[in-house]
Amino acid sequence: MQLDGVHHITAITASAKQNVDFYAGTLALRMVKKTVNQDEPSVYHLFYADEEGSAGADMTFFEFPDAAPGRPGAGMLHRIIWRVGSEEALGFWEERLASAGSEPERVDGALRFHDPEGLEHELIVTTVGDAPLIADHPEVPAEHALQGFEGARAYAADPERSRMLIEEQLGFRAAGDGWEVRGKRRGGTWAYDEPPAEHGIQGAGTVHHIAWASETDEHEGWRERAIAGGAHPTPVIDRFWFESIYFREPSGVLFEIATLDPGFAVDEDPEHLGESLILPPFLEDRRDEIERVLTPVTNPRAASAGE
Repeated sequence: MQLDGVHHITAITASAKQNVDFYAGTLALRMVKKTVNQDEPSVYHLFYADEEGSAGADMTFFEFPDAAPGRPGAGMLHRIIWRVGSEEALGFWEERLASAGSEPERVDGALRFHDPEGLEHELIVTTVGDAPLIADHPEVPAEHALQGFEGARAYAADPERSRMLIEEQLGFRAAGDGWEVRGKRRGGTWAYDEPPAEHGIQGAGTVHHIAWASETDEHEGWRERAIAGGAHPTPVIDRFWFESIYFREPSGVLFEIATLDPGFAVDEDPEHLGESLILPPFLEDRRDEIERVLTPVTNPRAASAGE
């Protein structure tokens, strides 16, 4: 068994509208699912990805309206790393992000910037042969588009505590100043940095969890490995578009292992992903109640089609 790199990364926003404007607008990702947090269905769960809604390019957000700003600390992700195809692409994004007010910065050959709520991202030129996971956008040439996740970095006071679980049970291999995990389709990186003195605060602009991708028939096996590594995973939870288990690794980061199947097209026409509010079957009888408390948000593609 081998995990297939990053499946998705989920963060928190205080404003769904601002979030859509940035991720489906400025970053030119495709909004592939508009749904609700299955554990707290009064709030949105928004999904952005490539054109196909692929695992490996899936950035998601819980909207907690008017949530206070958070800050990353020990046991939390602090940087999300994306792939692009060339130095020219970095230049394109530097100009585009500056025009959008994001104040990008060149650091060690990469381009770093923050979203409107302070969540840090980094773009690097890819050196691996994984298929690029690209979304179509009229303002972004395909050769410059984001190509999916490279990985992420978190803060940890004692990263050695996590080594046994990550290497011996989850199959990560030492690479650079962190680790890489690689499956049949894709790979991804993971690393820790020394935390700031201030305690972290979960809030708008912080990451809630990172999910790693599993073959569906290996999912229960990963749960057993997590237990063998000293973690305390949840039972397998059916999220309808994938199945999930959750556990905290020893440094405190919330890990999810999510299956690659069945995917976002199981309940929507692939041509119209994310254009309507989709609820998992067990919440469908609460649609009227749920819709009353959600602030209307329009997928940019649906808005463009209506013009």
